[in-house]
Amino acid sequence: MAFGITRNELKVWKKQVKSGNIAFLTHYWIDERFPGCDTVTKVGCNDVEKLKRWGRTYGLEDHWIDYKEKYPHYDLFGDYQKNILQSEKVWDQIERFNI
Repeated sequence: MAFGITRNELKVWKKQVKSGNIAFLTHYWIDERFPGCDTVTKVGCNDVEKLKRWGRTYGLEDHWIDYKEKYPHYDLFGDYQKNILQSEKVWDQIERFNI
């Protein structure tokens, strides 16, 4: 379950993904499979090869890409999430979600 973002933020992320940009969207998230993680960052791009190249620079596996709903993306949480957001300087999401 996702919460903590606005409809407009989701709309902007989808537009960026469709435009072939690497786009970041962090939101609160609860999943019993990942105890201790209360946020997730979706990093998407509809240019899948571009997304794979980007992911490889951070040690992400190609098969970790979620192809759901026409918006290919990685789901980042835990140390991957924190380290990648810091490296990409996505300070607004780091501060907003206390990552």
